[in-house]
Amino acid sequence: MQTLNKIAAALLIGFSSIGAAVAQDSAVTATAPAYNLEADVNRVLKTFDVPGIAIAVVKDGKVVVTQGFGVRKLGDPTPVDGKTIFEIASNSKAFTAAGLAMLVDQGKLNWDDPVIKHLPDFRMYDAYVTAEMTVRDLLTHRSGLGLGAGDLMWWPTTTFTSDEIIHNLRYIKPATSFRSSYAYDNLLYIVAGKIIAQKSGKPWGQTMREWILDPVGMTGTTTSLDAHTAGMNVSAPHSKINGKAAVVKPMPVANAVGAVGINTSAEDIARWMNVLLDGGRVGKDASGKEVRLWSDKQAREMWTAQTPMAINQPRPPLSATKPNFYAYGLGFQLRDYQGKLVAMHGGALQGFYSRVMLVPEAKLGIAIFTNAESGPSLNALQYRLLDQYLGVAPTDWIGRIADVDREMQQKEAARLKKETATRAKASKPSLALADYVGEYEDAWYGKATVKQVGNKLTMSFSRTPDLTGEMEHFQHDTFIVRWKERNFNADAYATFSLDHDGSIERLRMKPISTETDFSYDFQDLLFTPVKKAK
Repeated sequence: MQTLNKIAAALLIGFSSIGAAVAQDSAVTATAPAYNLEADVNRVLKTFDVPGIAIAVVKDGKVVVTQGFGVRKLGDPTPVDGKTIFEIASNSKAFTAAGLAMLVDQGKLNWDDPVIKHLPDFRMYDAYVTAEMTVRDLLTHRSGLGLGAGDLMWWPTTTFTSDEIIHNLRYIKPATSFRSSYAYDNLLYIVAGKIIAQKSGKPWGQTMREWILDPVGMTGTTTSLDAHTAGMNVSAPHSKINGKAAVVKPMPVANAVGAVGINTSAEDIARWMNVLLDGGRVGKDASGKEVRLWSDKQAREMWTAQTPMAINQPRPPLSATKPNFYAYGLGFQLRDYQGKLVAMHGGALQGFYSRVMLVPEAKLGIAIFTNAESGPSLNALQYRLLDQYLGVAPTDWIGRIADVDREMQQKEAARLKKETATRAKASKPSLALADYVGEYEDAWYGKATVKQVGNKLTMSFSRTPDLTGEMEHFQHDTFIVRWKERNFNADAYATFSLDHDGSIERLRMKPISTETDFSYDFQDLLFTPVKKAK
């Protein structure tokens, strides 16, 4: 810890990044080597095929690092820097939680108010849950909804409005009983965003700008991709196509604000982390009076465990990463690392992953943004940076996580190969292709259409322009839908079930790969044929 304090002191006299500082401890004659952040990040870029990364580190109220690495867009040498904007996806949830905390401080609502007190038309599938669901429940992933349930109403870009998504919650069947277990969801954060907009009388994005972004000084941050114009310092999204990173088009999700609406930079997120670590304080006014966005009471509330989360056993090389406790607070995951509380969150949208970690006891904040869909790159840097700034002896997390990731990919490839090899290859569809053609409807999503084009079937989702693809026969009455947008990495099984008379009774779907993002919640759909008018 002495070394870290020396580094912090060096920063105060002019070093712009930790990589430039040489920390000296007067108690020893040897000079400790400077931490080479650039070497670690460049290794991550290469190891995990990530085009660009931005890092922000704050310590003891000071900004230590706001730095970019790699490029904003493959094929373009323009580098990522501290001002480059990334979509941070679910790291937006902390902003929504803070907005609600401010409303509690203002006396405009209480955490344990029923949602229907503020949104009378709000409905869940079960009437009891509708009556009992509180504002607090909106943020804590214990509603009974399944993992990512209903996300296909906003992911990938759809034509649903936020109000339509909230309305359709009433048609999504729960996976568990109310408040009995943790399952991550996005839709209830959309509801939370709606409450903020209702109370402020302004859209969620404008409210975030006036209540949080401007007071914090996050002047480069945006709340809509529509605000991004040509020439802005904005990173391009990248996804894997056939195993290789490639530029893809942005995925606007204006109907999911409250859950995923913030786009920001390393410099701006550093300001946000310092405010969070200081309990909502943003400085002093002209009279010298302390200015804060939310109270100490609400700061404690956001970082208080609300919903227990399962602790998985990591593979042996990663055993030191296993927490002793794991829970969800209000807009933050809570865990321990090296004996200290860590309030953190991840974010994932098409082409972008992010992670924000706060260690209150150490007054440490670390943010990592990538313009690629690479969880392992975030994990590797997460533990490398935590160890560095907590004064823990270094471990080659980059190498270890790369090995584990490679092993997992090999196992998944072997599983898929076996699944294909053991199918009933000689089986044929029960019906002629033309008999599968038609419209199918799900209660919460709406319609999908199956058409015949030549000797092939195609499927398209009515409210999701990019969800269209060819259907390849797999076995019996199961087809594989291969989406035209290959960067989705979300091909799915589509299985038709027949009634006693040979007519199609229903159509169920599920992702083929276990690596498909959970927001492609095909398994939650129950399509039934739309009866044709006589």
